[in-house]
Amino acid sequence: MNVRTRGIRTAVAALAAAAGVAALAVPATAVTAPASDTPRFLEPAELPPHPTSPWYAGPVTAGQPDPLPACVGDALPSIASHRSYWTEYDTNAQQITVVERSEQRAKDFAALLRKDLAGCAKKLMEQDPDITATQRYYGRLNVEEGAHVYGVHTASAWGSSDIGLFSVGRDGTTVTVVRWGQMGNFQHAQVSDFKATTVTAVNKLY
Repeated sequence: MNVRTRGIRTAVAALAAAAGVAALAVPATAVTAPASDTPRFLEPAELPPHPTSPWYAGPVTAGQPDPLPACVGDALPSIASHRSYWTEYDTNAQQITVVERSEQRAKDFAALLRKDLAGCAKKLMEQDPDITATQRYYGRLNVEEGAHVYGVHTASAWGSSDIGLFSVGRDGTTVTVVRWGQMGNFQHAQVSDFKATTVTAVNKLY
């Protein structure tokens, strides 16, 4: 497998990570309450409810997630912070937050993330002919400076089928991305619950 192919598989695997395969190995860690001027992250109970499992969370961690998430990963700067969440089954989530130096920089960064999400399905298929990707835009949420919600479904030639929901929201100089996913298709997407989670995420940043 050449370097380009490995890169493509990594991007697709990051989207497939929405199925929660590897997240179960991460130990739950208590998080110390942040200072008032530090953006707050979602708590497990604030995620879309899973029918048969509680949510668990890792610590808030400085830096980019590893692996980078599909669709938005290429744009994430090193100043990002992130937190991962998982259930006992096939569902996981992630929140990534970036504090910019000015509102204009934050506005531009949020616009870049939305552009990447709007072209995600097309980019995935251009990178890997074994992937069929489709996406939907679920609209703008009226919270702080606004949030936008997207869905991306990928199906592979080797039989996998994964659905991911993404949102990009902004509060002043701070941009947050929330990702939720599991094995399945658009029929399995908890869009209403995810919108509520996004509103909570943006509202509780400060």
